[in-house]
Amino acid sequence: MGTDNIFFLEIIEWFDDTGKEIVHRIPEGGSGEIKYGAQLVVRESQAAVFFYNGKAYDAFPSGRHTLVTGNIPILTKVLSIPWGMKSPLKAEVYMIDMKTFTNFKWGTRDPVAFKDSEVGLIRLRAFGVFNIRVVQPVLFVNTLVGTQGVYTTEEIEEYLSNVIVSRFNDYLGEHLDSILNLPGKYDTIAEGLARKLQEDFSNYGLALSNLYINSITPPQDVQKAIDDKSKLGIFDDLNRLVQMKAALSLEKAAESQGGAATGVGMGMGFMMPAMFADAFKGGQAQAGGAPEAAPLCPDCKQEIPKESKFCPHCGHQVLVFQRCDKCGKNLPPNARFCPICGTCVEDKPQPKKCPHCGSENLPKSTYCNQCGGKLD
Repeated sequence: MGTDNIFFLEIIEWFDDTGKEIVHRIPEGGSGEIKYGAQLVVRESQAAVFFYNGKAYDAFPSGRHTLVTGNIPILTKVLSIPWGMKSPLKAEVYMIDMKTFTNFKWGTRDPVAFKDSEVGLIRLRAFGVFNIRVVQPVLFVNTLVGTQGVYTTEEIEEYLSNVIVSRFNDYLGEHLDSILNLPGKYDTIAEGLARKLQEDFSNYGLALSNLYINSITPPQDVQKAIDDKSKLGIFDDLNRLVQMKAALSLEKAAESQGGAATGVGMGMGFMMPAMFADAFKGGQAQAGGAPEAAPLCPDCKQEIPKESKFCPHCGHQVLVFQRCDKCGKNLPPNARFCPICGTCVEDKPQPKKCPHCGSENLPKSTYCNQCGGKLD
């Protein structure tokens, strides 16, 4: 790529041989002296963010682009003598892979607290997979990548998994009263949780493509209680049947009661595996996915061309450099205060402290991950 030569212009491009790099900086060792007229080659599945003098200037779509800097071959080296032959006009390019990254794992490292209306306070384990892609490359670099030379899937997976677990706890507390009603609701919970997470992911320039729940598992004693409740329901129906038959014939009722005991044992043996199979199969991830939809304007919701920086329908700025943490509006590149709500850009939301157990939770959390109590 020739980013350290004196005479020749650079040709900047990037290939990812690992398939795990989301962002790659050029030059890898830090900022460089990219020259006036350098050629930047961006491929279809990529985007490039050009930083000059420490500021993000633009995001480039696929194609070949000519970079404009103040570094002139040979002349810049001569003028850089006071700085030890190093040009103060520093530039770097962050190459971003815009493909969909699949099979990210999420799950509860420790069981999360859930207040069940029938069972009481219990701790649940949940696991699943999700897919992400970068939709705002400048915002992604500014908020998560920072000055790292390489940013990989392993570095982001753990953080996003923690966010999902926190929002999962909130969603269950708001939409599920008892785990006894859980079977058959995996898809509904996954869809609602994905909608709840869209705002969190969009704050980092990411889109959550798909989210799947593989399992939600209560403790062994709670599972046994669910089994016992199912058995009690079956035996209650059996008792009513026996009483009805006893009114017709005492002798026939006695014979039916003996046969029923055998029938119940056989019925439970056949029914319980099917019941639990239906309860836990709903969250299995489906292979493949829907084709990628056309991008929409975040303001007017109209379809826009893939490489748009402004909406052709309403003029909304599509390319986001930074976003206000309070009102969520787009910020100009060098803004110190939000032009909409006046919040200082440097003021970041603080973690929510649980008033019951004192543990810290994500901003905007509704329920505590440790004790299940509602946060004020």
